[in-house]
Amino acid sequence: MTGPNRVHISDLRGGARLAVDATAGVVDAVERMHRTIQLRRGPLGRPADSPTQGITGLVYRSIRGVTRVVGRGIDASLAPLLDALPEGRSSPRRDAIVSALNGVYGDYLVRTDNSLAIEMSLRRQGRRLDAASPLGAFDEMGGPAPTGKVLVLVHGLCMNDLQWTQEGYSHGEVMASELGYTPLYLRYNTGLHVGENGYCFAALLETLIEHWPRPVEELAIIGHSMGGLVARSACHYGGKRDHAWLKSLRKLVFLGTPHHGSPLERGGHGLDYLMDLSPYSAPLASLGKVRSAGIQDLRHGTITTGGHRFVRLPAGVNCYAAAATVGTRRGVLADRLIGDGLVPLDSALGRHSDRAMTLGFPRERQWIGYEMRHLELLYRPEVNKQLLNWLQEPV
Repeated sequence: MTGPNRVHISDLRGGARLAVDATAGVVDAVERMHRTIQLRRGPLGRPADSPTQGITGLVYRSIRGVTRVVGRGIDASLAPLLDALPEGRSSPRRDAIVSALNGVYGDYLVRTDNSLAIEMSLRRQGRRLDAASPLGAFDEMGGPAPTGKVLVLVHGLCMNDLQWTQEGYSHGEVMASELGYTPLYLRYNTGLHVGENGYCFAALLETLIEHWPRPVEELAIIGHSMGGLVARSACHYGGKRDHAWLKSLRKLVFLGTPHHGSPLERGGHGLDYLMDLSPYSAPLASLGKVRSAGIQDLRHGTITTGGHRFVRLPAGVNCYAAAATVGTRRGVLADRLIGDGLVPLDSALGRHSDRAMTLGFPRERQWIGYEMRHLELLYRPEVNKQLLNWLQEPV
């Protein structure tokens, strides 16, 4: 059994800091409910904003004070160990947990400078690749030399690059062996705004293509779920900044991407609204609203910073949309409400009741997998076959 290392201590510090923050948030919510009950507010309206008074107020202030002192003590005691212990490496299980945590609280982790926040990076074989010196990673890790065909795969909400491999299968590796692509994988904090991730992804691609060890004949991107929104956002911001990598981009494939949003996030937003109507439930609603900016962007499929607005598919790029439905045939319920369990078919295929907001994927570049769920788009053989057909199409 290996001993503790810097990864363990860093995670412990980040987890302790998050637990302290969560405790303080719960105390705030309970005190607001307590104060509202004291004032005997009506069933509708805003909760009490003033703190509780007297002994009750002293108790709440004491809990907060003790929590902060304990948190600072843990942080201070762990900090010196970071330099004293070996670097250490992560594990797939640890990466999956941290990725899920970033999906739910990622923007908060960044605001509070928490060590659990994921920094965007390109990966190869599960290890970080320096976009400014990519050849070094190939020399270090071995394997096939980089080709002139680059494929970047972008994961979805609460996931990471390792989860592109499911049940021993990987779309990226198949595209490498069958079509000669060099697959790279983006890892990013899915709790940040999609537009923020798109902006950073565009800059990362610009650096990568500039320093790729041979001329890039073709760049292709496959995005699963939220990853497709991040890819569209990168094209949007890359175009605004006149990035050179867009000239190499030939194909953009979306797997179950909620282009027009997901009903689950819209349902969560509606529940927030209902709970805000009563001063007695509003403090609890504040706890539910801590879900990340990235999750909230899924309400409408927002890919820009500063609010939602419609953005068309990038010009001059072959764009493809794959959707899934749990239904056996396209009935109204399976098509518009259920979809793959998370994303309706219309949203995944870029359709909209307002024709001006329809993304307009050509019919031959749309595909539907029946009796298939959202995550199955990552490994089902039918999806693999369609990807091979699309990616070997002449541009």
